[in-house]
Amino acid sequence: QEQLVESGGGLVQAGGSLRLSCAVPERTFGTHTMGWFRRAPGKDREFVASINWTGGRTAYSDSVKGRFTISRENVNSTVYLQMDTLKPEDTAVYFCAAAPNRPWMVFTTVADYVSWGQGTQVTVSS
Repeated sequence: QEQLVESGGGLVQAGGSLRLSCAVPERTFGTHTMGWFRRAPGKDREFVASINWTGGRTAYSDSVKGRFTISRENVNSTVYLQMDTLKPEDTAVYFCAAAPNRPWMVFTTVADYVSWGQGTQVTVSS
């Protein structure tokens, strides 16, 4: 498993924005599909967004489509999750994850990802 490190979480009012970052080891960055998941209190971990190794293909959950944007920056081996128009129901711990198989694809299930970060808390107040 690779070590992934998330940052950028915090407290924000409804309607506000946050950008999460995930630092990825260089040997992983160019060969893995990357994803963001979240776990709200009392709920299972759920898919948020995924991006393939070139950045040319992305996928989003219906609950965040049109509000969140996943991207990757090759220069510093970082994956981002730009979160706009945040809602209280977006409150959760957000996790970055890496999937090693078929990196030209995007994946939406937990089982496809083998490396995970420790998570960063996002709290949206109403």
